[in-house]
Amino acid sequence: MIAIEATGLGKWYRRQDIGSPTFLGALPRWLRGAKAGGFWALRDVNFKIHQGQTVGVIGPNGSGKSSLLGLIAQTMVPTEGAVRTTGRISALLELGAGFHPDLSGRENIYLNAAIMGIAREDIRRRFDHIVDFAELHEFIDMPVKHYSSGMYVRLAFSVAVEMNPDILLIDEVLAVGDISFQGKCLDRIRQFQKKGKTILFVSHALETVEEFCSEVLLIHEGRFIMQGKPSDVIFSYLKSYMVKLGLFSVEEHGTREVEMRSIRLLDATGAETSTFYTGGAMMVEIGYHAHRRIETPVFGFSIKTGNGFYVFGSNTQIAKVPIAAIEGDGRVRLRIEPLTLKQGRFFLSLAVHSWDHKIQYHRQEDLHPFLIKDASDDKGVFQLNCAWEHQANLINS
Repeated sequence: MIAIEATGLGKWYRRQDIGSPTFLGALPRWLRGAKAGGFWALRDVNFKIHQGQTVGVIGPNGSGKSSLLGLIAQTMVPTEGAVRTTGRISALLELGAGFHPDLSGRENIYLNAAIMGIAREDIRRRFDHIVDFAELHEFIDMPVKHYSSGMYVRLAFSVAVEMNPDILLIDEVLAVGDISFQGKCLDRIRQFQKKGKTILFVSHALETVEEFCSEVLLIHEGRFIMQGKPSDVIFSYLKSYMVKLGLFSVEEHGTREVEMRSIRLLDATGAETSTFYTGGAMMVEIGYHAHRRIETPVFGFSIKTGNGFYVFGSNTQIAKVPIAAIEGDGRVRLRIEPLTLKQGRFFLSLAVHSWDHKIQYHRQEDLHPFLIKDASDDKGVFQLNCAWEHQANLINS
């Protein structure tokens, strides 16, 4: 069953619509020369989301993501096209949206319930659970205009999920909450997934998007770019937009006297994957073809973080594993064990060059993305083996 369907969807803002919540996000497009008198925040957007899917929406700032969620939530009216939804929608579209600043948290809970058509008696039964989840017991009767941004988010999320929606829309607001509450929210999202709810959320946290989503939508400059598997869409996004920042090359070059024709990332069991775990193993299988006999070639690799930080690089020459010669088809395997990288997205570069480094036969820069997952709470890029010791009563010793 289709939960959300957009057909030829478009949203036009007149220049005087400065008060709209998405104006500043779309302002860069207007400054780049949008039609006189206003700009298209979205134009000709088409997609389908099936019931029970969790779908992420990614793209640069000002690409139209927030406008898209506003149109789906029906807090905005499309200029052209249509969006159809099936079931009750609950939305967290912006900080404090739907809250009256002069009303208390308690009053706003009942106000939001009334807007969604929830009976007062029904919300009265759920009230304590909402406040418990939001952890706002001592502030629930305070006007929300005195709430911090984190308090706003806690109350808004608690109300949204307690309404038991069929479709939950989230627009980046979870990034405002503290780490503890973010964990509670993500746990609740997992519960919604198990119940077959449809979830659509905007986020710049690509690791979270890849972990939770079955599909991802990419929006750029108001246009729908692609929809598909998280790893494919995220890599396309990084390839297209992060390259412009000079963080990645994402290119191939070389004489091609030797070609790396097949690259596979494998786990410890030999299964092909793009997701690995801290402390586990990662194997890189390089299938090559040498068009002529090449003496003492060198195969190498390097790894960068998702923000372009150079993590590590090595090759068969440095490792003192010389290869006498290659000709025709062959295979090289690299094994990294244990993986000491911490959770995050990384990019693998591969190369084969001459022993004296003067000839690059084939180089693939940042072409192979992979994800590291980690169950520990340690922070950083690497997992270090460390141990603590404590000595007490040193004064009396």
